[in-house]
Amino acid sequence: MLRQMIGGVIMLLIAAPAVAQVQPFPTEFHDQEVATNGTTLHVRVGGKGPAVVLLHGYGETGDMWEPLAADLVRDHLVIVPDLRGMGLSARPAGGYDKKTQGQDIAGLLDALEVETTDLVTHDIGNMVGYAFAAEHRGRVSLFVLMDAPLPGIGPWEEILKNPLLWHFRFGGPDMERLVAGRERIYLDRFWNEFSATPAKFSEASRQHYAALYAMPGAMHAGFAQFAAFDQDAIDNKAFLSAGKLAMPVLAVGGAKSFGPTMAAVMRFAATDVTEGVITDTGHWLMEEQPEATVSLIRGFLDRRG
Repeated sequence: MLRQMIGGVIMLLIAAPAVAQVQPFPTEFHDQEVATNGTTLHVRVGGKGPAVVLLHGYGETGDMWEPLAADLVRDHLVIVPDLRGMGLSARPAGGYDKKTQGQDIAGLLDALEVETTDLVTHDIGNMVGYAFAAEHRGRVSLFVLMDAPLPGIGPWEEILKNPLLWHFRFGGPDMERLVAGRERIYLDRFWNEFSATPAKFSEASRQHYAALYAMPGAMHAGFAQFAAFDQDAIDNKAFLSAGKLAMPVLAVGGAKSFGPTMAAVMRFAATDVTEGVITDTGHWLMEEQPEATVSLIRGFLDRRG
């Protein structure tokens, strides 16, 4: 059934030229469905060399990473999943706590026969990436996190008081009914309010992601990502009790969003943190300032040499 729905959405997007897609991944990539941890993830895989996993956040899918993937595929094995319940991945009834999703990533790497990887994450992807890195510390070489906090870590309780983050507590069946058929209206709020320049989150990209989030069960799974934050905070505190992350970390914030606060948060969770701030951008770094963001991440990952 899920495969039929996926095929239908893909055909709809291809058949309707008015719904322009975000940039397709380079031809070096192929798509595959990988069974892991009781679910199935839709994954883009391409290139050879040291592995790097790119994890997206809410309001987008793995498609957001195309500019970075196109750069890294020259000398990396690049692995770009859609998170559990999002994009073209399966939508199981549960498992949206980030510890479980970190285990999704561990199983994905096992299936691809990858032992260690670099990790680049954004938004919800930060939380999944942290859970994976904290539970599998020997498997992550370098870690880049972009513009979102970690539940239970550092100034989490103060961050929760920010009225811009009202959606952290928005969910449940009545909210799903309100949003049903109005997914674009709901998502535009985030794309606009969290941008320094909303026009840089293009109309083509908005239509592309809105169609994916309008798929059956997609908004339910999205709300479940936020509903799990209380459990995530408990799990993260347990991870932190085992010690801070030791691998080099680059904490990147948009100057009009988390900015240097991203590094301040990560210094509670890691011992070797480099601060990065991208000017003239809000939360959506890959849409608003793709060249500067790719350059900063590439420079950090090249530290391997």
